[in-house]
Amino acid sequence: MNTFDLSGYHLINHWAGHFHILDLLMSFFAQYALELYAVLFVLAWFTLPRPNTERRHALIVMGFSGILALLINFLISHVWFRPRPFVTLPKGTFTRLIPHSADASFPSDHTAGSFGFAAGSWKKAEHWVSASFTILAVLVAIARVYTGVHWPTDVLAGAVIGLIAAKVMWKFGYMLNPLTDLGLRLFRFGQYATNNSTEQQKLK
Repeated sequence: MNTFDLSGYHLINHWAGHFHILDLLMSFFAQYALELYAVLFVLAWFTLPRPNTERRHALIVMGFSGILALLINFLISHVWFRPRPFVTLPKGTFTRLIPHSADASFPSDHTAGSFGFAAGSWKKAEHWVSASFTILAVLVAIARVYTGVHWPTDVLAGAVIGLIAAKVMWKFGYMLNPLTDLGLRLFRFGQYATNNSTEQQKLK
């Protein structure tokens, strides 16, 4: 194991087990980020102005950026297996706060997906969406090391993969236009909201 991972891991993980509230927060972010993202996605979709198509399309691309990041991770973890810290380190030298299987540690799925969502929002989504997703992604990365289930380079690699996935998805984002259009039609947003308002005015 390289010096950077060892020193970085212990620098963050040594705080675990000393502050109950901090342990609870980090454990929550490490395990339930997906549920938080789901809430944020739904909140953003329904609170945007009804005619806003571009921002809603950004949400679709963001979601697929996270999915692509996870697919990249899946391929990498099957090419190179890296054991997790709680498998490698001697007992008593670390603190693990959450249960986890002893599967591949590199790269971090949670971090890759988080940064895929976050990076997909940069300069494309509403400011509060970009800010909240980015802050959450950083917290998830730290929490995965804090709780003892990842090495620092696992989360750093995950962040880079998320950035790459977002860039790729925006390059081919136009391919998701039919999916965005379907969502707009279902909830009568975008051009469908405009058409609906026009029809109502005609009826009056």
